[in-house]
Amino acid sequence: MGQMYWMKRARGFLLTAVLLVCLEGAALAAPQLGGMRFHSGETHDRVVLDLSAASDYELDTAADGKRVTLVLKGARAKQALAQPSFHGKRVKSVRWSAAGDEVRVVVTLAAGCRASVGQLKNPPRLYLDLTDRAAGAKPAQKPATSAQTKPAAAKPTSSVSDADARKAAEALHLPAGTEAVQLAKGLMRFDYHVWENDGWVTAYFLDVDPSVYQLKVALAKGQVPGLATLGAISDSVNAVAAVNASFFNWNGDLLGVTKTNGTIVGTGYIPRSALAILPDGRPYFGTVTYSGSVTIGGVTQYISGVDVERGSDSLVLYNRYYGARTRTNDYGRELTVVDGRVTAVGSGNSAIPADGCVVSLHGSAADIYSQVRIGDAVQIDETLGNPWNKAKELVSVGPCLVRNGTVHVTTSEEQLDEIDRHREPRSAIAMTTRGTYLLAVVDGRQANSHGCTLTEWAQLLKSFGATEALNLDGGGSAELVAGGQVLNSPSDGRERGIGSAIVVLKK
Repeated sequence: MGQMYWMKRARGFLLTAVLLVCLEGAALAAPQLGGMRFHSGETHDRVVLDLSAASDYELDTAADGKRVTLVLKGARAKQALAQPSFHGKRVKSVRWSAAGDEVRVVVTLAAGCRASVGQLKNPPRLYLDLTDRAAGAKPAQKPATSAQTKPAAAKPTSSVSDADARKAAEALHLPAGTEAVQLAKGLMRFDYHVWENDGWVTAYFLDVDPSVYQLKVALAKGQVPGLATLGAISDSVNAVAAVNASFFNWNGDLLGVTKTNGTIVGTGYIPRSALAILPDGRPYFGTVTYSGSVTIGGVTQYISGVDVERGSDSLVLYNRYYGARTRTNDYGRELTVVDGRVTAVGSGNSAIPADGCVVSLHGSAADIYSQVRIGDAVQIDETLGNPWNKAKELVSVGPCLVRNGTVHVTTSEEQLDEIDRHREPRSAIAMTTRGTYLLAVVDGRQANSHGCTLTEWAQLLKSFGATEALNLDGGGSAELVAGGQVLNSPSDGRERGIGSAIVVLKK
């Protein structure tokens, strides 16, 4: 009898536990309001609701338009969600409450407004737009002018008015929301600030006439590895303007094929999109990869990298752009080479000759050349293919964004899928239908600009006339400088140290 009693009680506990788990699962499955954001602009205010999943909703607007209630059906609020303290040009307050299986968001307004709701699926969001009744419901696509939405970066420094800047942009058939200012002969600045359906996009462009200016690769502190701000790199070569360039390692080693003054200073073995400046000054866009080898005494070994930190069992080539010495440890073997002959043999931290290089070896690679002596002949072969071999300046980053006037994003082909998972700050270099270079940056990770996916970035560049466009390093590195002034608003809140830049020099 006692056993039967405890079995029934155990069964009851089990059913209760299952029921609680089911209820908890249902609660977790219900859309959850996890946060709210607010933006007040010239044409409308926007309240954004961050959800865990799409939610049904109802919108109720008071007759006088001064109170709007958005009801989320079958939804719950995150337990730690605080009451917001939003207020702006139209919104006086926003308050939420939860009861049963719905969440109510009540917006109190200073004057009657039109209310409309939009929904995003990935990530799931609802956004409530509140527009002046006299202005109509459709937001105008023009730069914001209120103090809350104006970009942190400075406006174009010129005597022209905003109206004249917009007219100049229209004359060039640039997108709405663009201001164009002539900074100097052959150099124009375009500022783009537009509200899209889910936030601001702020981008900056420099239009560079190749008959007046030339492009060059500049290294941080003049060598690899090195880290310096874009402003410092630009100033060091007295550049008219500059944009950040290569991917780089934590210590400043360049990741990707890079050439300056005709010398390779960075390598990569994955085919990546690149820009080359040929000896006659013409730009060339395409895909490049590095191949290099060293042959001594009939024995050939492949080069693991140029001007990079030496790894285990590897052969690395160091030239004058790496600085005075190799900075390697004593657990290797190094061959100094000048005019095709070994001039010195050491174990580490060898001096790098201005007119030669150092072949640095470790582990099995060092064992293969253990019997090499001073005076032995050395053959070094490096190739990028044509026309890359002829290039004086070369930057390989990727992916390609625009090719032959068509949006063509090669993320997967270049194994760069991880940089295109979200909207981010971006940089790019392009050629345009006007026959000019276009140095470009879009801000991101901030209220004034949410950034772009790579496809959105490619589309924006194309709208500014790009016929060929190469993506450069982005994120906190994305920066554009002209006349010693940082034009954009770097997402770190300050200039980040970078490894290289594309600089604009007067011919």
